[in-house]
Amino acid sequence: MYNFDDIRPYNDSEFKEAYYRLMESPGFVDAMAKCVPGYTLDDLRRDLTSFNTVNEAQAGFIMRWVSTFISQFTSECAMRGMENIAPNQACLFISNHRDITFDPAVLQFYCYKEHRPTTRICIGNNLIDNPTLLDVGRINKMILVIRSGSLREKLANSQRLAAYIQYSLFEEKESVWIAQRDGRTKDGNDYTKQGLLKMVSMGNEKDLIDTLKKMNIVPMSISYEFEPCDQLKAREMAIRENGEPYEKRPGEDFQSIKQGIFDQKGRMTLALGKPLHEELDEVPASLNYNDKLYYVCKLIDKQIYENYQLYPNNYVAHDLMYGDNRFAHMYSEKEKLRFEEHLQRKAIVQDVPRKKMTDYLLRIYATPVDNHFANL
Repeated sequence: MYNFDDIRPYNDSEFKEAYYRLMESPGFVDAMAKCVPGYTLDDLRRDLTSFNTVNEAQAGFIMRWVSTFISQFTSECAMRGMENIAPNQACLFISNHRDITFDPAVLQFYCYKEHRPTTRICIGNNLIDNPTLLDVGRINKMILVIRSGSLREKLANSQRLAAYIQYSLFEEKESVWIAQRDGRTKDGNDYTKQGLLKMVSMGNEKDLIDTLKKMNIVPMSISYEFEPCDQLKAREMAIRENGEPYEKRPGEDFQSIKQGIFDQKGRMTLALGKPLHEELDEVPASLNYNDKLYYVCKLIDKQIYENYQLYPNNYVAHDLMYGDNRFAHMYSEKEKLRFEEHLQRKAIVQDVPRKKMTDYLLRIYATPVDNHFANL
């Protein structure tokens, strides 16, 4: 019923042509030189002759990028929960969303390290603003989420996206990563929107729970010691305060992508929860459609909050925000000083007062503590 050609990833017969286009892009060549030191265009041309599939290209080239990003811009990267996932079983990973690029990239890296198939990744077309980024994304199993258009067009695009996600999971047995809601969390709250579950299950409303069970939903938590783009997020929240409109500056999304990659993040943890099979069996059949969606969202959120890795920064921020020492045993004076120095640097922007920036920065780090303990 649907033509997926403009939203699906490149297949094995298409990816080489896309790579050859990228070789003609100065931006790509420059990025490759910075991100994979010592790896040249000649090296890529040589390797391309031996790559026959997208998976081979990912393993032979793209994982070099991700490995470099992790080693250079994190001090430690940890993974938990891969044992929860049956090998070669397609999953719908529903993830909290802190960084545009790193969140899904780290999942791909650990799938590769654990000899598991990498996943398809849902990314909004608002973040892909030029042909080079589009090629890079579609080489890397990106599913393009088209968010523009009239209300009628948005509905049609949602239906087509849902059909492709279901086709990926049920027919092609390819896992899919998708954020729990549109856009990254900016206030530290990780919650799943009912609209997401409504979208992915489109066409199966009468069999909602059976469809969600078949999707093999796995909640995913990703946490950072130093939040990617925390300054940009706090500034946006401060400007939006009291309902003030926020207009993105030209190139702001691309700046967020770059900053999210190249800023130092300290430690980070990716944690996979358990598939929701048993929990979905407990959804009361008497609930109406919308209440069932709400119920399932809370099941997902519970695992995300429980598995979220809290760092000393989170506890320091909580004590500073509430003006107490409730969690003083969870950090040292050195760790507190380090975070306070981070706050001082990040709170300085031209168009927002320092006090307001500090308040919003604290919220980003402190809120996960409240969510974690509220769900134990």
